[in-house]
Amino acid sequence: MRWLIAAVVLVAVLAGLLRWRRPAWYWLSFGVTFATCRLLGRYRAVMDACGLTVPPPRWRLAIARMANRPVPEPRAPRILRLRPTRTGLVLRLGLRPGQDAFDVAASCDRLRHSFGMFGVTSREIRSGVVELRMTGYDVLRRVQMPARAERSTTRVPVALREDGDVHYRDYRTTPHALTIGATKSGKSVYQRNLVAELAAQEVALVGIDCKQGVELFPLARRFSALADNPDTAADLFDALISHMEDVYQLIRAEQRITADTPDADIAADIWDLPDHLRPVPIVLLVDEVAELALFATKDEEKRRDRIITALARLAQLGRAAGIYLEICGQRFGSELGKGITMLRAQLSVRTVHRVNDETSANMAFGDIAPDAVLATVQIPVSAPGLAITGDASGGWSRIRSPHTSLRAAVDACNKHAHLTPDLPALDAFRPVFASPAVPVAIPSPAAPATP
Repeated sequence: MRWLIAAVVLVAVLAGLLRWRRPAWYWLSFGVTFATCRLLGRYRAVMDACGLTVPPPRWRLAIARMANRPVPEPRAPRILRLRPTRTGLVLRLGLRPGQDAFDVAASCDRLRHSFGMFGVTSREIRSGVVELRMTGYDVLRRVQMPARAERSTTRVPVALREDGDVHYRDYRTTPHALTIGATKSGKSVYQRNLVAELAAQEVALVGIDCKQGVELFPLARRFSALADNPDTAADLFDALISHMEDVYQLIRAEQRITADTPDADIAADIWDLPDHLRPVPIVLLVDEVAELALFATKDEEKRRDRIITALARLAQLGRAAGIYLEICGQRFGSELGKGITMLRAQLSVRTVHRVNDETSANMAFGDIAPDAVLATVQIPVSAPGLAITGDASGGWSRIRSPHTSLRAAVDACNKHAHLTPDLPALDAFRPVFASPAVPVAIPSPAAPATP
């Protein structure tokens, strides 16, 4: 008997230790079993308490009266499938006649408390079928990306969602994106993680870093072109527009519009071209967009208008030519001048880290998901990397990118440097790797004069 008590105590201590130090291991070893039993045992009572049941049909009531039997209980949604995952449970429900998917979505917070889960989100699969994704622990506290994540030329994993699913950056679906975040909010880590993932893909990386290149130039071995000041950036934009026009001419020459050509073979963008003719897609990363929009003199104002016009043209026309934009900044608002709101309208994906003012959150989500603004301003300072992401469909969710150090990103870019494509139109902006420069002596403050 003593050995049995000792074994139970040992298992309890082990479970508590895992729940404290390794919540993912605790979930896979103990939590998933406890949560499944708790859900199935409380299911009918919880659904009734949350108002997610419907009265029995009239024919059942009539049979009960004629047979002098008790009145049938209200019916809860049918459980179609219950599947455990590495972060929680996936519960698929079949709604009863008269029920609506919005009622289930509105009850997610009550279901979270009733089933003892960390988070519950709802989405409609098809008419009459709703899927609840439940997380058993805080997956965003210590982000661990799954070992097996789908990757392709234009689709890479960049973060983890609050429901335990992977957040992908898919350029074929949403070509252009805007990323905003204050200092020390995790925006740079998100950008490094994106570059490290894209480095292994067959794409051309083009960067604009007006902070003298301190963010992007360490990754330069994987970049086909880089600009570190607004003057060079203006010329780089002109070269990109010229490249875009050349790609359109290639598509026009290869459209194959004849009477006997099937519609599916008619080319309208680079992905409809044969593999041997398809130009390499380009991802343009702008590290700080405000530096391109600010000006102090008349000449700088002309340069600013030239840059913003080029950016707007690339955002409107670049998708078919395989040019995709990643616009980043600490602040993005109408005070940056004319053309900014027109540029924002072309940026379908919005990712906002912690910001210092509500106006920036409104500028990002005010036109697509107003309810995401409140969630954005509530991001704490103690959670760098936590962000709210949404798109033009109006949906949004919390994400957090895994911590990627600058050394890890540099190693990834150096490892895949051989994949850097050679673009003749951008040769003038290709980074040059010179010998280590002599350290620059920074003068120290003058010492106070002694009497």
